[in-house]
Amino acid sequence: MITKIQENTITDYLVAQELSLDILVEIRDHMISQISDIQFNENVSFEEAFSKVKESWNGEFTMVNYLLFYPTKIPLIAKRIIQEKYSGLFKKALMVGVLAFAVNLLLIFISGNQEQYDLFFKLLNGSFVLATILIWILNYKIWKYIKADFKYKGKSLYTMYQQNLGLMVVCACSMTQVAIRHGHYAYQFFREQNYNDVPGVLMTLMIPFVLQIALVFAVLNFIEHKKNLVKMQEFLKAV
Repeated sequence: MITKIQENTITDYLVAQELSLDILVEIRDHMISQISDIQFNENVSFEEAFSKVKESWNGEFTMVNYLLFYPTKIPLIAKRIIQEKYSGLFKKALMVGVLAFAVNLLLIFISGNQEQYDLFFKLLNGSFVLATILIWILNYKIWKYIKADFKYKGKSLYTMYQQNLGLMVVCACSMTQVAIRHGHYAYQFFREQNYNDVPGVLMTLMIPFVLQIALVFAVLNFIEHKKNLVKMQEFLKAV
């Protein structure tokens, strides 16, 4: 049975490894489970079991470069976890982007004229901005946890999701610029067979597509951040 003091010993060890707090909580639970299993199966003290677990994790806390956090180095295990999480979120964002792209093409063919499609184009892209703003406003209580300098015990970065704020702001502003424009190049290409400005058509279709994916990815990160706060309440109370 792991005591509270022993749990704090494990926490202090992980803080020293410069893990972000959300990843620290995840690894801490796994490490506590490992130590308990070794104590039970091998009938050894906490110190000996803890030493064996630290040895089994040898190399996982090596500081490495990661482009998204450059020039700051992060532990190897953190890089792996972040890459896995980002990969899953990006796939979801890509699916939403592809769906919006298909809807955009459908709107071209169901619009009665160019003016009607321009309105649909603005509403479709504006909906991404509006949804982002609403999600941001409705979750105002977690704003204070997104500061770039938020640290736990003066060492551990609070969360990897701080890196997401800049992406959300840039994408939302860029998407706003798209939403106030029109999509006449795409309409003329598909409905009026005007092939004189292919680059304009590609920009009309691809720029919103890329921004939609990036913005959805940022929003999903924000939502994931909120869910992880539940796991970190014990630590937040101590800050």
